[in-house]
Amino acid sequence: MKLKFDYNNMMESSIGSHGIKQSDIDKAQKLHTAAFKDVIDNSGKGWQEWTDTPLISKSEIDELNAFGKSVREKASSFVVLGIGGSALGPICVFNALLHLHHNELPAQMRKAPKLYVEDNIDPERMRALLDVIDIKTSYFNVITKSGETSETLSQFLILYNALKKALGEKAAKEHIFVTTTIGKGALYAVAQKEGFKIFGVPAGVGGRFSVLSNVGLVPFAVMGVDIESLLYGARAMRTACERPDVKSNPALMTAYLQTLSMKDGKNISVMMPYADSLRTMADFYCQIWAESLGKAVDKSGKTVNCGQTPAKSLGVTDQHSQVQLYTEGPYDKVVTFIAVDSFGDRVDIPADESADIGDFLKGHTLNELINAERKATEFALTKAGRSNFTVTLPEVTAETVGELLMYFMYETAFAGAYLNIDTFNQPGVEEGKKATFAMIGRAGYEEKLKELDSAKKLDAYIIK
Repeated sequence: MKLKFDYNNMMESSIGSHGIKQSDIDKAQKLHTAAFKDVIDNSGKGWQEWTDTPLISKSEIDELNAFGKSVREKASSFVVLGIGGSALGPICVFNALLHLHHNELPAQMRKAPKLYVEDNIDPERMRALLDVIDIKTSYFNVITKSGETSETLSQFLILYNALKKALGEKAAKEHIFVTTTIGKGALYAVAQKEGFKIFGVPAGVGGRFSVLSNVGLVPFAVMGVDIESLLYGARAMRTACERPDVKSNPALMTAYLQTLSMKDGKNISVMMPYADSLRTMADFYCQIWAESLGKAVDKSGKTVNCGQTPAKSLGVTDQHSQVQLYTEGPYDKVVTFIAVDSFGDRVDIPADESADIGDFLKGHTLNELINAERKATEFALTKAGRSNFTVTLPEVTAETVGELLMYFMYETAFAGAYLNIDTFNQPGVEEGKKATFAMIGRAGYEEKLKELDSAKKLDAYIIK
């Protein structure tokens, strides 16, 4: 494991009365054991098949890379169609490991097609995509585990129609490949009929835990991401998260600290990366934390309405927009800093004597400045008695990104076990899906439409 976890500033010894006592951790040994056992005993089973996603064979990796290379050599643009976990995982890995201005680079510098991840159905966005890609030389990965996701299927229908008009039906089929559950769902049936290449998603891998399955690995292979190193890092974190001692298991420890903080009224979890390459890692975290832990009832059926609202923040950008609240507002937050020891580039601040400004900055680097600002923010929060901890990557590589993704998944699973909830369902999301099907007129949802029609809004409470 290359990542480092510093939770000093969660503790009473650092932040005073709003911190956690060491005795609280020590006295909770039965809770630690139960939470650990709940997750580890079910590893690779049921909805925890995600724990085994880093274990694919070298031959499977070679097959993915060969397929990815074949697409990469033909495509001017590569478009991922997906939403939720089918998009957020790929986005955060691409943002971390590709050039931050990938699409603006000249083709010979990119060594991969332009990339678009379409994770919304705003009609203006779809039109804008069609304005910038050459449909004849673009390739599309349609991703939906269920094969029934309205947003993704609508995008597929629009773009497949455009492909057929541009290339003819036979050639259009070669530009689409799908990632879905084998043998299940509308997309699988259509893919079989049309002859699209199909990549499977394991039955027990939910969308928000799917980044290291074919949901992520297929697009990573197309874009030339080092998936072997990514999975190597994930395996290293998997091993660390299988340590039974809470003091040596990073995900178990931080999950406990977060859930104990929730009980103390700290119901907001701020994710604050200090690297632009990791900024969308906060989006990935927001989904997995919110959708997994926001539950009405626990496993015994008791109403708990638990969860911790995730918020994303970017250092140093949001020091100028949010940190004032974090340091002087309510004691209702835990801030997680993601630090990077060594950036991929060094940028010097010139010691230009002719520029009579910023003398204190001259001769330093942006690398020094960003890390000084992170440490300063950490100091300010700690001085104000605000809970925070830091996850440090030695550098942003495929290996460390794999570790970080696996850490977030295990931390979420352990937190759900501490809270005694079903971490892997999403009944609140399903209700909205059913309502959408009803309003669009899907067969079988007539009763839901009647329910919607009966929920009339009163004109007295509408401002026009």
